[in-house]
Amino acid sequence: MDQSLLEAQLYCQELTKRTSKSFYYSFLFLPAEKRRAIYALYAFCRYSDEISDDQGAPEERLGRLQEWQRELEHAYEGRPSHPITRALSPQVERFHLPKSYFDELLAGVAMDFTRTRYSTFSDLYQYCYRVASIVGLLCIEVFGYRDPKVRQYAENLGIGFQLTNILRDLKEDSLRGRIYLPLEDLERFSYSEEDLLAHRYTPSFRQLMAFEYDRAKDYYQRARSFLPREERKTLAVSETMRALYSRILEEIARRNFNVFDGRVDFPVLRKLFLATRIWLRLQLTP
Repeated sequence: MDQSLLEAQLYCQELTKRTSKSFYYSFLFLPAEKRRAIYALYAFCRYSDEISDDQGAPEERLGRLQEWQRELEHAYEGRPSHPITRALSPQVERFHLPKSYFDELLAGVAMDFTRTRYSTFSDLYQYCYRVASIVGLLCIEVFGYRDPKVRQYAENLGIGFQLTNILRDLKEDSLRGRIYLPLEDLERFSYSEEDLLAHRYTPSFRQLMAFEYDRAKDYYQRARSFLPREERKTLAVSETMRALYSRILEEIARRNFNVFDGRVDFPVLRKLFLATRIWLRLQLTP
């Protein structure tokens, strides 16, 4: 293997390990070739997300995003220059990854430059689809599948993941001035933007969060309804992630939705144990 490609792949692997233990330990169960592709995919998405979260001026972030968009073009043309796109470039051909998916993902990233509020859930759905469902749709191309219903599984699973992230990161996002919960939902439960930005933990807030919890849980259930039994082993990594994220969602509920008092997360060893147990259960199920 070309030394520069090997270094690029290791770069993506280390970035994944450093920034998401949940994904990293789930990916360990993949065959080496697919694991390299998934590390590159995750690294691309993570780098894109970092552009979104950069605290620089909007025009500077937009400039970085445009440069990253050009780097994506170079990856598809076989002349990438960044370690992430060098690792990604051979994978887009090997696994037939549609460029339109990456374009949609970056369009979602761009939404964070101009929007800090979402009036309705329909508005929020488009954002969740772009930044999360699209990632799932790319991943299933690497994992492999036969039944086209798996694409609906990936879309719904992505929505569930992003809604869980939104609930978990409510305080962190509010400190950046962002509110991802639909404003129509805040109004429904008489909880104001000012309440959220001040991190007021009230009965109205708990009712609001219970409503959002039910919505996220519903998307996990919808996802499962689109997953044919014969595809479960092939998509064991996705199912492992669904189980891990579902546990994060349940932990939020167990804390009575007080996400203002410390971030919800699990120790690394617990994540590894859960991932291993879920993987083995899927492999042993007829």
